[in-house]
Amino acid sequence: MRLTVSILVVMAVAGCATMGKKADGPMRCWAVDPLVKVFRDAAPESGTAALAEVARGEHASFQVVVRADAGITGLTANASPLKRARGGDTLAAASVRFVGYVPVDRPTQTPSKDQLRKPPADYPDPLLEEPAVDVAAGQAQPVWVTVAVPVDAKPGLYRGTLTLEGQAGGAAAAAEMPLTLRVYDVAVETTRLWVTEWYGLQWQHMAISPEPESEEYYALLRRYAHNMAEHRHNVALISPLGLTSYEANPDGSLKIDFARFDRWVAIFQEEGVLGRIEGGHIGGRVGGWESDFVVQTRRAQDGKVVRETVAPGTAEADAFYAQFFPALVAHLKEKGWLDIYMQHLADEPIASNVDSYRAMAALARNYAPELPIMEACHTKELTGAMDIWVPQLNFLHEDYAHYRERQAAGEEVWFYTCVFPQGEYANRFLEQPLIKTRLLHWINFRYGATGYLHWGYNQWTQDSPFTHTTRPHGGPPYLPAGDPWIVYPGKNGPLDSIRFEAMRDGIVDHELLCRLAEKDAAAAEALAGKLVLDFDQYNPEIEAFRATRHELLERLAER
Repeated sequence: MRLTVSILVVMAVAGCATMGKKADGPMRCWAVDPLVKVFRDAAPESGTAALAEVARGEHASFQVVVRADAGITGLTANASPLKRARGGDTLAAASVRFVGYVPVDRPTQTPSKDQLRKPPADYPDPLLEEPAVDVAAGQAQPVWVTVAVPVDAKPGLYRGTLTLEGQAGGAAAAAEMPLTLRVYDVAVETTRLWVTEWYGLQWQHMAISPEPESEEYYALLRRYAHNMAEHRHNVALISPLGLTSYEANPDGSLKIDFARFDRWVAIFQEEGVLGRIEGGHIGGRVGGWESDFVVQTRRAQDGKVVRETVAPGTAEADAFYAQFFPALVAHLKEKGWLDIYMQHLADEPIASNVDSYRAMAALARNYAPELPIMEACHTKELTGAMDIWVPQLNFLHEDYAHYRERQAAGEEVWFYTCVFPQGEYANRFLEQPLIKTRLLHWINFRYGATGYLHWGYNQWTQDSPFTHTTRPHGGPPYLPAGDPWIVYPGKNGPLDSIRFEAMRDGIVDHELLCRLAEKDAAAAEALAGKLVLDFDQYNPEIEAFRATRHELLERLAER
């Protein structure tokens, strides 16, 4: 399995070699760090080297920014394989994608002080499939180039060339830029941070909505799983309750068939995600946000299966889960999945519905004590009903002493972001600097949270995410841009975003920090502390980030 690190390369004005006839409106290009979001009105810069530093097993991603006063038509970009300066070893050919732009129509409800542009504004985010693009006069166009670095690659310097071609000012124009990659003698094949994104298959827009249970339905699920694995995700939300078929037996009991659930699990395993299985929720709120939880049940009636929603403390709930949970545990044992399975009950319990949540937990404890309970939670008042705590980042901040106590008691603590927290907290919002997305997993290391959950892998609506980046919502009046999704719909599956690339790189950073901590815990803590000053305070300077990561790689490469 390969790891991914991103490097943004743009041709430096001084180092960008122009080839062939000089056009009346020549292309200009310059190097930018991959943690910089490049806007359409970006002006040319000079003097930046196209250099990346990665461990073996990562990817090196280069972004090239191109601009011409007269505009460019038919812009193409091609990157050569990178060759090792000594020995002639060659890395795999690079992939090249153009960075697209999406409109942010309204800001987060509490924008951060480092908000990059005040909406409405166009922001760079999706990585497009087009082989060529046109660039309007006086506008910048970033190009993202990704080079896979195998885990068994030899350390050392690798060099290659990025070539840009198009029509600028009515004449052919071309330019080349040397790319330099330093591969350290540090290998990362797997990562230990648990990461999950909640996804869906049925969306009412474009062509990505196959018929349920069709071959294309499962092919699309496989493409999503593959994309998640490429981005270091190793946990998948799969619901045995919802993916199971039920038949009424003559004696009034239920025949429970997990074949569909098994097919989903197999796809995620085959594509390299699992990891762990995140068993889907069995319940939800009966009404508004403050209301109690209810659970889904099935029962046999007159030879048919009836689906109902009931309170968790009722005889009806007890009758169903007395059948379902033992059957699930037995099946997980048979398949060898019991040790990687975690069970959700109902999303985001708060103080007002703690009692109904505990009633759900009692069902699980009574009939499936082997299953650890995990939940995205807004309250700490669930000790005894929770094994894997996933507080929202701001609640982890507020109740950090409690969560450290739970870890000391042998329980797990992750964190999640979803609409909130806003303000200065790191998140994945389009308006925020890209470094905040990458630092999410430095926060994981700094505060000992061993997993990260997000609900918004591809939570699109009937409106295209290329034209509508915020979404109506029943809680806050709308969901911030960048919260409901981190991939975009492509012709055959998901398109990556620069935020997804940064998040993947942050997962790798977490692994490297953990590796250093095994050698020198104080050094690892000191490095993380240079960038994560507090839960909601960070050093956003990209030069400081690069210097810190350079030191991290240097320390790990020491023998």
